[in-house]
Amino acid sequence: MLDADSTLIRNEVIELIADEAGRGPEVAAATEAAMRGEVDFATSLRSRVERLTGVPVSAFANVLARIEPTPGVRELIDAVHARGGAVGVVSGGFHEILDTVAPSLGVDVWRANRLAVADDALTGVVHGDIVDAEGKAAALREWASAAGVPLACTIAIGDGANDLKMMDAAGLGVAFNAKPAVRERADVVVGPVDLAEVIALLP
Repeated sequence: MLDADSTLIRNEVIELIADEAGRGPEVAAATEAAMRGEVDFATSLRSRVERLTGVPVSAFANVLARIEPTPGVRELIDAVHARGGAVGVVSGGFHEILDTVAPSLGVDVWRANRLAVADDALTGVVHGDIVDAEGKAAALREWASAAGVPLACTIAIGDGANDLKMMDAAGLGVAFNAKPAVRERADVVVGPVDLAEVIALLP
């Protein structure tokens, strides 16, 4: 199972959306603090999403055009499928982008936050429960159980503090392109920004 932003893809989607509102730098600074674990993720996300108020839904097309899949992601997903496995993505980002990106890369199942919309523009509110660290770990357990895969046979790949609980829940926690606190707690650290490096870790 993979995180999305800075793992499945090279971008931080909330920063791309913020660029559409002219608030990219301030949101990027808040995102960095959240990923280092300096602030509560849910609180930080609500604050950052509030800064997106008024961004038109049509701006998602511009955001999608800027998405860059992480090098090696297709090779890793193909390798998992070749072994009879499945690939899940759970993200503190947004379904509005992941619903296009995930299936295009061959991801089997995914979960993310949703942005509330009114009059074809963002309201600055997250709709429904926030996918936080506990939500990511819960998704890993749920999907593994549904697929009949023992947790010991799962791999979780992430970069930020919000990924630590799912990495702890998995059989193998992989720090990828990760913050120092994540590298310290991971079972394995992958240095190169190339997801194909993870293929050697597959069972």
